[in-house]
Amino acid sequence: MKLSTKLFAVAGVVLAGTAASAQDFTFKYGNSQPDTSIRSQTMMFFETELETRSGGRIEVENFFGGTIGNEREMMDQVTSGLIQGTRGGFFADASGAFNIYQLPFLVANWDEMQCLVGSDFTDSIEVRAAENGYHIPATGISQGFRAYTNNVRPITRVEDLAGLKIREPQSDLMIATGTALGSVPIAMPFGETYQAFQQGVIDGQHNPPQNIWDYNVHEVQKYLSLTNHMTGPDPLIVNKAWYDGLPADLQEIFDEVAVEALAMSDSLYREAETSVIDDMKAFVEINTLDAEALVGFQEAVAPVYAQMIDAGHFSQADVDAARAAAQSCN
Repeated sequence: MKLSTKLFAVAGVVLAGTAASAQDFTFKYGNSQPDTSIRSQTMMFFETELETRSGGRIEVENFFGGTIGNEREMMDQVTSGLIQGTRGGFFADASGAFNIYQLPFLVANWDEMQCLVGSDFTDSIEVRAAENGYHIPATGISQGFRAYTNNVRPITRVEDLAGLKIREPQSDLMIATGTALGSVPIAMPFGETYQAFQQGVIDGQHNPPQNIWDYNVHEVQKYLSLTNHMTGPDPLIVNKAWYDGLPADLQEIFDEVAVEALAMSDSLYREAETSVIDDMKAFVEINTLDAEALVGFQEAVAPVYAQMIDAGHFSQADVDAARAAAQSCN
């Protein structure tokens, strides 16, 4: 998809702007990852480039490491306008259709997911978010494909998850997936898991390897299973009232820099995945799934699709369109 298409696919629901003046705008942004994480580093790039290209007309204030709240709280702050942007796990607040990207085994690999997030289908989801009061200038991939860690046993087949207390994000899709796989889902913010593992409150969790590393989960877990069962979207979620208060030239610059920052994020996460898995070999026992075990996982999660459609997050037509978009670059 051409960059110009991405930059100008913006909906026009006009709300009251919050800018101080035509040449004085502040973009406050927060995410829960530490400042050393790729997500945070790419938002530092965003800060530098946006301030430079806007000639100082937009000032960016970045808050990393959950210093202004957990992901749920920061999403609420964007909604209320207390801050102007975030990246994190509550993208479904912008549009329930973003849950499609987390469906287990929706895509087969990085290439398919990058094709999906760069597609016209994703543009249409961003338009739905605009209808709910959020501007999404760009959508990336949420740090890579998920792997399980736990302190009980290696997960080599779906039956190994039976009865394990697994931390899940506060998401009905994630909880439905965990239940379908036979685990006992425990919803909690990811920032609380380190202590929960130390205290034995939960047995395990699942996240992309880079996120596992960033939160030091490998220090308090014994086994890492590269199940690659799902990934997710990483939209830059912006308060639309604030965005609509920008003059047209700054809107164009803002969108341009956002597209570049999210593309950088995807590239860096993809490059880092292999090396971070190698780094974790010194801390955890690592295994992959054989072909038969993979089929067992896929069969177990099949009902989740119907559950999410019945919940009204998206339609079967949306799922079919997402799959077609993901495979359109092949």
